[in-house]
Amino acid sequence: MKKIFDEVRSLDKRAIEKFHLTEDILMENASLGLKNYITKKFKKNSSILIVCGSGNNGADGISLARLLQNKFEVSLYLVNEPKTDIGKLQLKRAKSINVNFVNQIFQADVVVDCIFGTGLNKELDEDSLFLINSLNNLNSFKIACDIPSGINSLGQINQTAFKADITITMGALKTALLTDIAKDFVGKIKVANLGLPEDIFQIETNKYLLQKSDLKLPLRDIQNSHKGTFGHLNVICGDKVGASIIASKAAFSFGAGLVTIVSQNEKNIPCHIMQSKSVSDNCTAIALGMGLGEIESLKLEEILQLNIPKVLDADIFYNSLIVKYLDENIVLTPHPKEFISLLRLTNIADISIEELQDNRFLYVEKFCKIYPKVTLLLKGANVIISQNNNMYINTFGSQKLSKGGSGDILTGLISSLLAQGYKTLEATICGSLAHALASKNYKKNNYSLTPKDLIKEIKKL
Repeated sequence: MKKIFDEVRSLDKRAIEKFHLTEDILMENASLGLKNYITKKFKKNSSILIVCGSGNNGADGISLARLLQNKFEVSLYLVNEPKTDIGKLQLKRAKSINVNFVNQIFQADVVVDCIFGTGLNKELDEDSLFLINSLNNLNSFKIACDIPSGINSLGQINQTAFKADITITMGALKTALLTDIAKDFVGKIKVANLGLPEDIFQIETNKYLLQKSDLKLPLRDIQNSHKGTFGHLNVICGDKVGASIIASKAAFSFGAGLVTIVSQNEKNIPCHIMQSKSVSDNCTAIALGMGLGEIESLKLEEILQLNIPKVLDADIFYNSLIVKYLDENIVLTPHPKEFISLLRLTNIADISIEELQDNRFLYVEKFCKIYPKVTLLLKGANVIISQNNNMYINTFGSQKLSKGGSGDILTGLISSLLAQGYKTLEATICGSLAHALASKNYKKNNYSLTPKDLIKEIKKL
């Protein structure tokens, strides 16, 4: 896991006050991070256009131009003259070595966006809008310094933003880079070191970016075992049996020793999945909600009352019964529309999907503060997983998963791990990572992924 911070100005200030660095040293290291990436990736004498605003983000770009001088064909475009003292000093340094200044943008091999940083707190004016859109229309490799211009400190985009192939962010990962809205603009994300080892520069946080290494597969390390050793998952079947079958297949493929679909009527299901009219005596986890539709409240409450680990999904988030069971160690896996229903049922907020998507971290935090025992997974372009005060972000997902049945597979994976004895948070993190990484490994056209394909990739992890 990597640490994420809502803001890093306090980290910069701490580096200056506690470790005796200066603003100049921090800036030199920031621009050095950009320079090292460009030098490694691009051939000598490639054309580099650096577009700078008047703040310290622009000063980083001016410093970068000096570092690249005579190695590349560097051109510096100033949107405005620097306003900060450090920016004025960087400009003086750049001029002293005859950096090339230009008065219009042009097609270059590389374009570096240093217009606005994380301090953007207003709507873009017409000139800025025109400039950013013009840069986006260039057929260049695009690098954003710290954060793509147009994205504010909350990760929101009011009008437009610079569309980067890579964002080189300074000192630490920032929450603003990891919103769903920002995902199409940040490209890859790389952290530049500012002159201190990461574990010294960064402090404690409650937000973390998940890595591939955080996936702990349910590999079987004991030989003296039987099917009951690896748990018995019960999948509650509703109106749409297909959702239960998909979840059951995923769970079985992810290590659950036994999987039973619970239904009042006999269904045509795969031969390796069992059927029952009631929850099994040796059940070790329950998956509930996928394709649920209409179900008797009494029957539903009987299941919810059982002291067995549960994953709740889909239709259950529209049923007010769920509110009675949010003080338990359960996993919830809503998509945005389902989550706003849950927020209404719990009287936390009555908001639109647009409001939620603009403030995903805020509403997840509000919910988990009130229900600290719940492990919440909010689906999206970047999945947010939260329990109590801690948040974990999974950025490995892609548009391949935007297909019916993908959510049912996710429920199957998490509930399978619960059945095998994983704790709720661990099961949710590992299930989500397996889900996303399996889709990433799918090599055919990104529109063609089916539940069967995804399960096949999960088996290869």
